[in-house]
Amino acid sequence: MTQHHYKATIEWTGNLGSGTSGYRDYERNHTIQAGNKPVIDCSSDPAFRGDPEKYNPEELFLASLSSCHMLWFLHLCSVEGIIITGYRDEPAGIMMEEKGGRGYFSEVILKPEVTVKEERMAEKLDSLHHKANKMCFIANSCNFEIKHEPKVNIQKPNEI
Repeated sequence: MTQHHYKATIEWTGNLGSGTSGYRDYERNHTIQAGNKPVIDCSSDPAFRGDPEKYNPEELFLASLSSCHMLWFLHLCSVEGIIITGYRDEPAGIMMEEKGGRGYFSEVILKPEVTVKEERMAEKLDSLHHKANKMCFIANSCNFEIKHEPKVNIQKPNEI
């Protein structure tokens, strides 16, 4: 078994001068950076006093699931000789919050809209979405089923 190691730096930027002296005395703003890559400005969800203009962990979680699925799906299509010319997903998730603040995701639905070059290539796409889900590192780390509602478009002859 091969191990892959990852590192990131998360830095809280929400100290308004008195630290966490009170629940309303600090912002939830923080940054994420990995190596020399661009900094991502984040906060908590606005429901938890976060900045609605910044990404929150729940959105990044959905994005990670979607991105991992997409990358596996595209890889599997290339191996099968299926030419994908467009891919867009709008994942949705439900997070449950218990009394006392503990929370967890109970459901995520990926909604990939795929454009395939030729109609004959569309017949295998459902099975490849299923296989991509089994291969996705992030999905394999979840304790709930990741659902899929894929849509297929056939590229029009004059589109690139």
